[in-house]
Amino acid sequence: MKRADKDMKLSARTITRRGLIVGGLQLGVLGALAVRMRELQVKEAEQYKFLAEENRINIRLLPPARGLIYDRDGVLLAGNAPNYRVVIVREDAGDVDAVLRTLTDIVPLPEEDLARARREMGRRSPFVPVTISDRLTWEQFSEISINAPALPGIVTEVGLSRYYPLDQDFAHSIGYVGPVSDFDLERLNDDDPLLQIPRFQIGKTGVEAKFEQALRGSAGSSQIEVNAAGRVMRELRRDEGQPGANLQLTLDHALQNYTEARLAGESAAVVVMDIEDGDIRAIASAPSFDPNKFVRGISSADYRALLEDEYRPLADKTVQGTYPPGSTFKMLTALAALEAGVIDPGERVWCPGHYKLGTRRFHCWKRGGHGWMNLVDSLRESCDVYYYDISQKVGVDKIAEMARRFGLGTRFDVPMSAVAEGLMPNRAWKAANRGEAWQVGDTLNASIGQGFVLASPLQLAVMTARLATGREIMPRLIRAVNDRPVARPDPAPLGIRRAHLEVIQRALYEVTNLRSGTAYGSRIAESTYRLAGKTGTSQVRNITVEERARGVFRNEDLPWNRRDHALFVGYAPFDAPRYAVSVVVEHGGGGSKAAAPIARDVLLQALYGGLPPLSAYPAHQRNMIDERQRALELRPRQEPEQGRSRA
Repeated sequence: MKRADKDMKLSARTITRRGLIVGGLQLGVLGALAVRMRELQVKEAEQYKFLAEENRINIRLLPPARGLIYDRDGVLLAGNAPNYRVVIVREDAGDVDAVLRTLTDIVPLPEEDLARARREMGRRSPFVPVTISDRLTWEQFSEISINAPALPGIVTEVGLSRYYPLDQDFAHSIGYVGPVSDFDLERLNDDDPLLQIPRFQIGKTGVEAKFEQALRGSAGSSQIEVNAAGRVMRELRRDEGQPGANLQLTLDHALQNYTEARLAGESAAVVVMDIEDGDIRAIASAPSFDPNKFVRGISSADYRALLEDEYRPLADKTVQGTYPPGSTFKMLTALAALEAGVIDPGERVWCPGHYKLGTRRFHCWKRGGHGWMNLVDSLRESCDVYYYDISQKVGVDKIAEMARRFGLGTRFDVPMSAVAEGLMPNRAWKAANRGEAWQVGDTLNASIGQGFVLASPLQLAVMTARLATGREIMPRLIRAVNDRPVARPDPAPLGIRRAHLEVIQRALYEVTNLRSGTAYGSRIAESTYRLAGKTGTSQVRNITVEERARGVFRNEDLPWNRRDHALFVGYAPFDAPRYAVSVVVEHGGGGSKAAAPIARDVLLQALYGGLPPLSAYPAHQRNMIDERQRALELRPRQEPEQGRSRA
């Protein structure tokens, strides 16, 4: 009995110790949990609150409004229009195919849109919204919105899409936007998250591309509250971001429209510059195209038609196209010889119709020759032999140097696509690029703007403005950014002797105002607006000895793509120069016939600020001019947007 009591007391002590140990362990665990709970609820409360918010709040990027583009008077050239679209978030949709089937039962959508959306979803993260279809009608947009509860992961959105109200008039200068592509992402090397938004529009060509960063703006954000099923409940916060900058161009929409209309049916380019400040008033390449088709997504048939058109509507001939300037170059050869002191303006050269160099003959355009020619005569009647002769005295290097002073061989900094440098060759250029020595015949060809010499219509307009003023006029296309005028430095003198420049100017006046001048038929009759200019014709094929022997084919008798290019450069008024113009008509034949009339009409439009009176034209041409002007498909002058400033 005593043994049993003793055992019981020992057992009780053992149990008590174990209980204390277990209790201590429990208290330790509870203490640790309390400490951890305190850390979670106090120290780390903000972090877990944020994580909880992440589970019920979606943050979405908001594309900013793209900056607007205006003409010099505040007329809208590139704007934004509402775009109704439907997007899908794969993570919220679940069975994507089932959701898309339900969607198309509600609103039929193009199969190509659905296929493109599936490809996009395969390339992007599941939480990134993918556009299924855009440019929905209001009825389609409403139907989808009403049926939203049956469409998990489907979201309707109202965005902005670019549109060009004056369509073809500014297709080459302003360019167009389009959906960002993988190629664009590689090319731009830009980490802006906006570029990850499916079908986000960026500038592809022209001003739209060159000012992409400024026009794009910066992204906004939207915090959306969703329920457990992922359905959007409400918008908690919205930051619209920063809209893109507005641009004001130097272009005049009415003059641009007239120029495009005047070039109808031609493959041609025209550039009109304000001589005072270098502002480009019109820069037209024909034929043009509708940039709105590229914004919406051009069809294969339409794009193929543009590519296969032999007039090359997609090419911007004003800055991308380079052409032998032909006789419009002769003023620079003459100035080089005058400045070098190797000729006198009154010195005469005999033109028998050709210039003999060894056993080879370099022909003048006038087969029978011009007879005795001095400098003014040679420009007025465009004698080639005169320039063959003086080029041997001055040499190609000084001719090239003079040409560069007047803008040839220069890539001007204008915000347009693929601006060409052109080519003003010299001895060093041929050795470096052809591995050959310069030949005397090369100098003869260069002296009349043939051979290796190439210039764009923009360069020829700059050359003409500098000839009219003797100053280093620079072309300008952007007038203001967000209503802040772009600075324009005063042009420096070219350093050409005034007497030499006046000789050239007098000759250009006689080209259009004397009966023997090559552009007399395109003169301006109004005495206060007299035109000075120079015609040019540049060959695109070699004329063989056999062809000369039997008589050179007329341009009209040749296939279109073998005819000569027609050129004209000029400025007006002669006494107080205001505007310079250059015209190139591809395969137009002679400059006096095809290019000079266009230049005269466009300059008169600029000078009068609209259609000029018939009294500005020679009397015998007025009926013909009246009929032609009436036949032009002109757009009515647009009114500037209310409140727009004119920088």
